[in-house]
Amino acid sequence: MFPTSYRTFEQLILSPSRPVRRTAVGLLLASGALAIALLIGVFGPLVALALAAAIVGGTAILLDTHWGFAALVGVAFGLPFASLPFSIGFKPTFLDVTLAALFFVWLLKLVTGQEREFVGSPLGLIVGLFMLMALFSFLFGLTHSPPTSFTVRRFAEIFIGIGLYFAVVNTVRSQPELEWVSRWVLLGGWLCAAIAVAFYAIPETWTVRILDGLARFDYPGGYGALRWIEDDPNGTMRAIGTAVDPNVLGGMMILAAGALAPQLFARRPLLSRWLIALMLATTTLALYWTYSRTALFGMAAALALPAALKYRRLIPLAVVGGLLLFLLPQTQDYMARLLEGLAGQDQATLMRFGEYKDALILIGRYPFFGVGFTGVPDIDLYLGVSMLYLILAENMGIVGLAIFLAAMLGFFVMMLRTWRAGFAAEREPLILGFGGAVLGALVSGFADHYWFNMTYPHMTVLFWLYLGMAAATVLIQRSSTAEEEARPCN
Repeated sequence: MFPTSYRTFEQLILSPSRPVRRTAVGLLLASGALAIALLIGVFGPLVALALAAAIVGGTAILLDTHWGFAALVGVAFGLPFASLPFSIGFKPTFLDVTLAALFFVWLLKLVTGQEREFVGSPLGLIVGLFMLMALFSFLFGLTHSPPTSFTVRRFAEIFIGIGLYFAVVNTVRSQPELEWVSRWVLLGGWLCAAIAVAFYAIPETWTVRILDGLARFDYPGGYGALRWIEDDPNGTMRAIGTAVDPNVLGGMMILAAGALAPQLFARRPLLSRWLIALMLATTTLALYWTYSRTALFGMAAALALPAALKYRRLIPLAVVGGLLLFLLPQTQDYMARLLEGLAGQDQATLMRFGEYKDALILIGRYPFFGVGFTGVPDIDLYLGVSMLYLILAENMGIVGLAIFLAAMLGFFVMMLRTWRAGFAAEREPLILGFGGAVLGALVSGFADHYWFNMTYPHMTVLFWLYLGMAAATVLIQRSSTAEEEARPCN
């Protein structure tokens, strides 16, 4: 049983009466302002600023769970590695705070009865099984490698990131909710692209100065944060934005471009068509400046799905983009590097092949359940950073990889079956955009690892967020179809 005072406060904050709820929130804000004023005098303005942002964001999430998704995409796309400027035994990241706030409010509503139904979705069982397998592998790995606070926290972020699928399908249940959250997802991806383009276009000294300013939030600063092709400072610089790694930024652009492209030709786009065009152009430019070859193939796959199923006008755009890539003098170095990679002749590709070989040796020794997430039992092995599918098999064994592949196959079967039955016009660009983005991520996973890597937990969060949005779109369409069929004919 909760204390009476806690229950009363909880009832006021979550009251269905708007005046009562606003009064309670107002009192909460006043208390927070007083606390911040005291903290400014004791700890300085930086801590106070972080707390002010947390209070504003937390209050918005309390008022409406969907604000949690807006905060989440803002952090995951904009400041994925930023930490709060104080420690509670460890430094919580902004990502930790937003995930915790989102899940806290959702679960609180389930406990208090404001959400009366838990939606598992057709994929719920297998996604839950994948989460259980991840937890089992983590515990199994403790038998040979003790955890650190870092590995425990990062695994928790990945585990909760997978669970985000359930939060999405349970809180995004109607067309207005779907459109509202989707707008924030699109804007979050554009924010990431705009930052990357700006950082690349301005002088390097300005970029370094901004990164040095972010260093107080544990971001890497100085010229060492900048990245070049094959780590040659005399060569071509690669775009990083606030994603730190150009390949990771490329993956984020796959998601952003995949969700945006169908909106360009939708009957009723979520945003103005000219703005969609600008956002897609910014995202494409950011992806190009990463010089990530796998991101290029991932984006092609993300656009291929909507082009094949509905939006044929994406095909001429892709053809024009490909011709420009081949013919423009400014892109010849990019094309040469792309062809070298396809031929397996450059250093990065050869190193990747070596990582594949080492990963297969590890999987051969521990085939069924992998070695977990905390380390390896043998000194001649290491947890490589090869590709999504091999790193899944390293961490969770062939069993974990098979469950993941079954979940992805189940998603596309569910999506295509619903597609054949017919999608409403307002949901077509959403399912094709989110579904295409998921496909693009899976294609890029053949050569990149960041979708399931403890160094980049925000990428796991974004992947399952997009998968959840796609599944929510399918469920809303099925519910709408069922209601229409149940409606009596006149």
